[in-house]
Amino acid sequence: MSINFSVHQFRQQNVVGTIKKVTKETGIDPHRLELEITESVLVKDKGVAASTLNELKEMGVQVSIDDFGTGYSSLSYLRQLPISKLKIDQSFVRDLTIHPDNDAIVTATIALAHSLGMKTVAEGVETKGQLEFLRALKCDEIQGYLFSKPLPAEEATKLLAEGRRLEL
Repeated sequence: MSINFSVHQFRQQNVVGTIKKVTKETGIDPHRLELEITESVLVKDKGVAASTLNELKEMGVQVSIDDFGTGYSSLSYLRQLPISKLKIDQSFVRDLTIHPDNDAIVTATIALAHSLGMKTVAEGVETKGQLEFLRALKCDEIQGYLFSKPLPAEEATKLLAEGRRLEL
């Protein structure tokens, strides 16, 4: 389960304790939990961010950088912090195969993430051409309307229960 975490939420006192409490109350295995944070979370107070991320890693919680490449992209934090995934912003995915600069950015991001032992997620995938491009680069996951438009909880639950896969 992935949860978007805002800068404000991440900086709350005892955020790790809160996450421990919620996982215990809900019964969710922390290894199945992924927190999505933006790069700005890491920029303001690197020491606190590093400490919090390391505690989350010890719990088994995965952390991904959302909208990678649109904020302050310091490559040093990628090697210093326990980051599991880079989520490539849809602004780069949108014009894949149309603008060579976007192709280069996406290609480099996937190669960088994989070389650091991270997975990649492409956001905003809407066409078969984008999907084929991303598959050729071995992008690990995709999100976007090509797979499904936003759904009410009941329909999303049904889709997950069916184990639907993207077959094109």
